Amino acid sequence: MSSARWQEPRSFWTWGFASDEPDEAARKSAAESVSRRFGREVTPPPIPKIADIVLRGSRLEVPDALGGFVSTDHAERVLHTHGGHPLELLKALRGEFEHPPDAVAHPRNEDELEAVLEWCDSNGHAAIPYGGATSVVWGVCVPESSESAVTINLDHFHRVLEIDPVSRAARIQAGVFGPDLEDALRPEGLTLRHFPQSFPWSTVGGWVATRSGGHYATNHTHIDDFVESIRMLTPAGWWESRRLPGSGAGPSPDRMVMGSEGILGIITECWLRLQKRPTFRATAGLVFDDWASGADAARQVVQAKLWPANLRLLDPAEAQLSAGLNGTQSLLIIGFESADVPQGEYIRHAVEIARGAGGQVEDGAIRIDDGSGRATGREGAVGAWRQAFIGVNAGVTSGLGLLSDTFETAITWDQWPEFDAEVRSRVGKALTETLGEGHHLSCRFTHVYPDGPAPYYSFSGPVSIGSEQTVWQEIKDAATDAVVSAGGTVTHHHAVGRMHRSGYTRQVPDLHLEAVRAVKSTLDPNGILNPGVLID
Repeated sequence: MSSARWQEPRSFWTWGFASDEPDEAARKSAAESVSRRFGREVTPPPIPKIADIVLRGSRLEVPDALGGFVSTDHAERVLHTHGGHPLELLKALRGEFEHPPDAVAHPRNEDELEAVLEWCDSNGHAAIPYGGATSVVWGVCVPESSESAVTINLDHFHRVLEIDPVSRAARIQAGVFGPDLEDALRPEGLTLRHFPQSFPWSTVGGWVATRSGGHYATNHTHIDDFVESIRMLTPAGWWESRRLPGSGAGPSPDRMVMGSEGILGIITECWLRLQKRPTFRATAGLVFDDWASGADAARQVVQAKLWPANLRLLDPAEAQLSAGLNGTQSLLIIGFESADVPQGEYIRHAVEIARGAGGQVEDGAIRIDDGSGRATGREGAVGAWRQAFIGVNAGVTSGLGLLSDTFETAITWDQWPEFDAEVRSRVGKALTETLGEGHHLSCRFTHVYPDGPAPYYSFSGPVSIGSEQTVWQEIKDAATDAVVSAGGTVTHHHAVGRMHRSGYTRQVPDLHLEAVRAVKSTLDPNGILNPGVLID
């Protein structure tokens, strides 16, 4: 089964594809909005032409045997220089491409993948695995220290190879994009139901390599929950695990690969667990007078193990901006879905628990679909939030002197109130010092576990054009130090990459890092795979 998403031309300066790029009218409108908001005139910077972008010359020669799928073409190198972090996209918009790959490979099968990886290994070329390039942690860029580098794009590995409807699983190549995967599964009445926000532009291999988190707030949230087996090519040979529903046979070979972020090998395919497409749904949005009572409600609901698909809490700032509340109230969004079981009783139990913690919702605002196809999350505050949340800002404000970014983490419930206060205090201080009083800081729970939430912080504010990198680094350093020193994880679902190396090193045991280095030395003895990610 083949697909079409992989054939769409990528944008070199926004998330996603050229078709996602905002037009000039949208960019002009955004500039006018930013100008009014901050009282200073800004205009959209011009978009450079790929042919006019200056690159350093390629530092390698492609062997004739690889010439059919490995190229030093100028446009290819431009398109594969940056990932998806706002600062990378800003550099692209400004025509800054200091560290492009020297060549880009598009292997069409495993034999060609073996050939290009062997060439890199024999000649000391850094090999950068590449899927949808949505990494926001500098996970697909060429490190400055590399003397030569080849980006290996898995776009030709774009098929769903096999579907097992009895066990509800599928064998999927690593380069399959999210929408193409769902299109292939839909005729079978099946779905992976894994929807990271990067879903339209990211690939299955990227999800596995970075341990991505989808929009399910409880229960099956990370790609880890779906993996049955993985096939991966390393410089030392092929790594393929047996397909099993579960195993107690020692450390898991799949767990070794998930989250390895391309430093151990190049994932080519995997078996993933599927489910029937849901037909029963129920949704409610409960308003709380404050942030603390909303968090307590989320804890009680998730610890009741009702497993809602959505259990998302917005703090007062986020609820006001995205859902139209008054700026002092928080909003808890609860959603259930199932292919087999009506969800009315589940939503009523969850609402009863949340009301007991102070939540307010009219009975008539609880939306239940018992299989008729009635929309359940498109009205009121929940609908307003949904419209604000879907999609990604595709470069419309890039270059306008508006700095915005996010960081996410996870912490246990007993530490949560003090953790949140510490993070807000320290990051808020950094924002005031760098962006001034006009900054914005908000938080929402993206995922909720019985033992703790995964808070996702967003910040923004005006910045002098040209100083974005310096200012961002000050804020990011404050956020990383606050999160890790207060007991949280440096990343819940955005991966480590090169960006989070310092926090990751502080978070994990020293012996763990030594063990990872030992595995890498076995699988990648010359250290060519994605240098600088996770470890040196």
